[in-house]
Amino acid sequence: MRTRRATTVGELTAAGHLFDGPVRPEYARRFLETPGHHLYLAYEGGEPVGFVSGVETVHPDKGTEMFLYELGVAEPFRRRGIGRALVRELAALARERGCYGMWVGVDTGNDAALAVYRGAGGEDDGTCTVVTWTFG
Repeated sequence: MRTRRATTVGELTAAGHLFDGPVRPEYARRFLETPGHHLYLAYEGGEPVGFVSGVETVHPDKGTEMFLYELGVAEPFRRRGIGRALVRELAALARERGCYGMWVGVDTGNDAALAVYRGAGGEDDGTCTVVTWTFG
């Protein structure tokens, strides 16, 4: 398994099976061109089998932190350390870019995700509730 940062719309389109919905080229281009947006892909045998995306957020009194936006690994490749490697790759980038930390929201009861994040060095502080707004 190897990981590398995605830099083209073609790479994201080829990894479309890993996302929740079809990759839309205009969204992919915008993501890749927006400073502070990052996406790493994991490959097995030349095929994309996982991804992690992150977004740098900056606040006037805190500085910059990395928000781990999404992690996905194709079903047949789960429990092989791919998710953990991708999270570690994003964390290394966050450190390199001067982020003071990284965080992710996890659905209640998603023990598999929690295991991946803990295995990559994350700690569950037990204090988070996610509140969402849906537009359109």
